[in-house]
Amino acid sequence: MSSGVTASPDQVSLGVLMAAVDRDVIDAAVAACGVGAKRSDGKLPPHVVVYLTMALCLFPDDDYEEVATKVTGSLSRFGCWNASWTVPTASGITQARKRVGRTVMAEVFDGVAGVVATSDTRGAWLRRWRLLAIDGFEVDLPDTPANATEFGYAGSGRHRSAYPKARVVALAECGTHAFLAAEVGPYAVGEQTLAQRLYPRLRGDELLTADRNFYSWAAWDTAAATGAALLWRAPTQLNLPVVAVLPDGTYLTVLINPKVRGAGRRRQILAAAEAGHDIHPDEAHLVRVVEYDVPDREGNGTGDLIVLLSSITDSTQARPDELAAAYHERWEEETADDQLTTHLRGPGKIFRSRLPDLVHQEIWAWLTVHYALSVLIARAAEAADLDPDRISYSRVLRLTRRTATGTAGFSPSRLD
Repeated sequence: MSSGVTASPDQVSLGVLMAAVDRDVIDAAVAACGVGAKRSDGKLPPHVVVYLTMALCLFPDDDYEEVATKVTGSLSRFGCWNASWTVPTASGITQARKRVGRTVMAEVFDGVAGVVATSDTRGAWLRRWRLLAIDGFEVDLPDTPANATEFGYAGSGRHRSAYPKARVVALAECGTHAFLAAEVGPYAVGEQTLAQRLYPRLRGDELLTADRNFYSWAAWDTAAATGAALLWRAPTQLNLPVVAVLPDGTYLTVLINPKVRGAGRRRQILAAAEAGHDIHPDEAHLVRVVEYDVPDREGNGTGDLIVLLSSITDSTQARPDELAAAYHERWEEETADDQLTTHLRGPGKIFRSRLPDLVHQEIWAWLTVHYALSVLIARAAEAADLDPDRISYSRVLRLTRRTATGTAGFSPSRLD
């Protein structure tokens, strides 16, 4: 991201989290998961634990008690905190997190992670479609027996990773970098498996971009069934027969279900497509292919051939150059991943949580904090008529951390 533009200090605080994560959303998540507040919870009822867990993600370098001190230390002057209240111990915070469990933060994320890009958001659209990308990343976890059992390691033997790893696959808006949905699983569960659980969440006004490792017949079929537009890079081994060449130089092909057996039936499907007849979606999909070269930086002729598959078969709805440009917006999710792992979490850092339930809780809190900051950046960019890429994520994060002390708006004694 460019470091030339940022938000002003009065725009950012822990109040960013309060604004993005309404108390009603938390209460609904707590109720849905059956972990409602009890008198025995004392100073750490569930809604406080949720905000505190997000604060732990905002301050990954600080221990539990320091984070609790930072976000509650001066609340008494706002009249919303009992001056006699003492900061809970690390053990007390851990026990409170255990009471909340693994699912509440996932429910909270689902409750807040709505569409961020508007018609005024620069770089977020291809004509009528809001651009999304899907990608995956790994999370290093504390090397405890429980985490190792649930999440596993990368590699084996002498080549085994130093820490257990969780795998996350997420859908993100290209224009705002906001994660809209995610799936979390053990390292052994592949990206395609987790992605398959996300495709049904697509909408008809969205265009999903994906790299070639996400392609399979089942993946395309599931995603296409939602009505969303698709723009995926084709794997190199995919057979793409030419059905018709379009005036703009792109061509139509068919993706045939591997379950369709027999060369005769496959020839029938291809002939039907060539004749312009409908083909049954259980057997095949008609798609448009865009091919272009990306030259190498050194100019020695080792450039890359990009082959894109798109469900937008009508060439009047999107030109080839528009589709090529939209596909390269997919790299914006790489930026979102970097914001999470390099800036918000810190390079090379492992998570705090030594138990699987708390790992899940921490991952969802981490995604929620990133979402809140993405919303802030998107709104600031719109107000200044800028692309959100022009606003420095690292500066907004620094300002948020700097101004977080004493700005939380929740009380540990409220049980209603």
